[in-house]
Amino acid sequence: MIKFNVRKKVLKVNEFIFERKINYYETDRMGVVHHSNYIRFLEEARCALLEKIGIPFSYLEENGITIPVLGVNVDYKYHVTFDDIIEIHVFTKEFNGVRLTMGYNVKDKKNGNIVLKGETKHCFTDRNLRPINLKKYNLEIYNKFNNLKEEE
Repeated sequence: MIKFNVRKKVLKVNEFIFERKINYYETDRMGVVHHSNYIRFLEEARCALLEKIGIPFSYLEENGITIPVLGVNVDYKYHVTFDDIIEIHVFTKEFNGVRLTMGYNVKDKKNGNIVLKGETKHCFTDRNLRPINLKKYNLEIYNKFNNLKEEE
């Protein structure tokens, strides 16, 4: 079973940290996490952040909103292995109601090494995947995203 832990200490939204233990099946023949798994880890952290601010993906979808990924850019800095715990620091880089860019700094909890720096770019769409302006489409959800940016 995979366990996802979000730090228990009180953090501001812009200090959101998602902790994750590395599973054996996520490593490659060299014993390090395969590079493709980090994209999943970033999504797990992004989903946890949205839950924390009260807009989990299920709520967004109930309101007819999807947030497709338009692009991913990562720089791998260091490796982690089975049983290591990583901390994924998630923050909003840009938000304008139509597009969203999330930033990520992934650290090895044990030694503080930066494992990865990256970002994901998104847009907001309706159920038919047509782009929407969140401010016009759903002001409540727009404000939650906007507050996330402002707290940084």
